Amino acid sequence: MNTERIGPPLTAGERETLRAFLDFHRATLAMKCDGLTDEELRRRSMPPSTLSLLGLVRHMAEVERAWFRRVINGEDIPLVWSDEGDFQVAYDAGSATRSEAFAAWQAEVEHARRIEREAESLDVTGHRAKTGEDVSLRLVMLHLMHEYARHNGHADFLREGIDGTVGA
Repeated sequence: MNTERIGPPLTAGERETLRAFLDFHRATLAMKCDGLTDEELRRRSMPPSTLSLLGLVRHMAEVERAWFRRVINGEDIPLVWSDEGDFQVAYDAGSATRSEAFAAWQAEVEHARRIEREAESLDVTGHRAKTGEDVSLRLVMLHLMHEYARHNGHADFLREGIDGTVGA
């Protein structure tokens, strides 16, 4: 799998820019996983952490699902890997495979893209049951960029530890 990553536009409207940056970060995570075996993708950072590249992919599937489908779209659905709503479960990739993790993640990304496209504006709000707060689609997109950026930093170190590959 060779991931194509397109840089965000230098001049564009707010929505197009947010969409492009979010897709850039999504592609970065996929790029960090390119060319690795399931075993390499499951390799943990260091004890006692369960953090792995595959765990990050699984976690981001949960994040996409929670923010776009549960919060913005109001869907009453559990997380992918935890009926109890525990995001940490996704990090433990155990015997997970690339095909299983990436299928779940890509499905959630497609749902998120559809929900964002169908929203009238970035001011559309959803409800966070956990906090009782309403949040805008704009905030959700910014939050997702923050999540990806943070976890892509983890992915940089994980990938370097696996095969020495470094870079954006």
